Amino acid sequence: MKIAVDAMGGDFAPDEIVKGVELARDNDSSVEFVLYGQTDQINQLLKNKQNISIVQADEVISMEDEPVKAVRQKKNSSLVMAAQAVKDQEADAFFSAGNTGAVLAAGLFVIGRIKGIDRPGLTTTLPVINTENGQFVMLDVGANADTKPANMYQYALMGKFYAENVMHIDNPRIGLLNNGTEADKGDMNHRKVHDLLAENTDLNFVGNVESRDLLNGVADVVVTDGFTGNAVLKGIEGTALAMMKLLKSAVVDGGLKAKLGALMLKDGLKGMANQMDYSKHGGAVLLGLNAPVVKTHGSSKAETVSNTMAQIKVILASGLVEQLKDYVTENKEQLEEIKMTTKK
Repeated sequence: MKIAVDAMGGDFAPDEIVKGVELARDNDSSVEFVLYGQTDQINQLLKNKQNISIVQADEVISMEDEPVKAVRQKKNSSLVMAAQAVKDQEADAFFSAGNTGAVLAAGLFVIGRIKGIDRPGLTTTLPVINTENGQFVMLDVGANADTKPANMYQYALMGKFYAENVMHIDNPRIGLLNNGTEADKGDMNHRKVHDLLAENTDLNFVGNVESRDLLNGVADVVVTDGFTGNAVLKGIEGTALAMMKLLKSAVVDGGLKAKLGALMLKDGLKGMANQMDYSKHGGAVLLGLNAPVVKTHGSSKAETVSNTMAQIKVILASGLVEQLKDYVTENKEQLEEIKMTTKK
């Protein structure tokens, strides 16, 4: 397996990217990494080049660049060159911690979408707090702000494949994120999606789910439009950070009794923090493309990068993309019919 890495993308690139790649290499020597970026900087950071090669990229797409314009104009950037390597089948998967919009654009315009999938969905893994090592996936979380019912139906199919092949969940429960659990809740688009999912007997559809229940494990796959998904994801992340700050303030400002209590609860609090740490679940996957495209937070450090590389290996080993292509081909007529039906 060979992973093309945008070594210059991210707030702490290339330092943390290189460290993360070496950590992943040391943990698993069966994967090869191709780092695209400034050769002189990367060489200074590498401890050794086992399973790692470097390709010079003269340009860098920054976080401030307009995504589509940057991808089209900066052909010699580390991000575009890494995506092009996957397109040319010189690598099996593409990784970046850089400009999210540019990663999405490169995935769509360079690597390309699976024929029959209209809009790829950005998929993230989140923890379930009442189950040990529990997790669920949610898509779309930001690839498409405007989403049609047929797109969300395809998200459910892609989420099912991801949960089965990558997370090893048998017959995953699929929920539609809505403003209530009743079947008639939501706008007209959500009602259409609800009915489509309910009619598909191949899906273990559990109905509408509310955002307040997500971390309690109400579903294994949560389907939503990109606008709502992105807002919910940021709400969850922001709430988790705020709660940790409140807890820290309570200990610091609570006097001796609070500090003693925190000391006694140290192991439990550490376990809670680890369970809520999204970095342990890897990056966000753009499902529906011809190869795995995985994006991590721009602030990712080495451990997150390494965990994401392990995630990419699991995706490649599972044959997820090939199985999804086969399914879409075999069910082409059904998917076309759904698109036509939902346009009415």
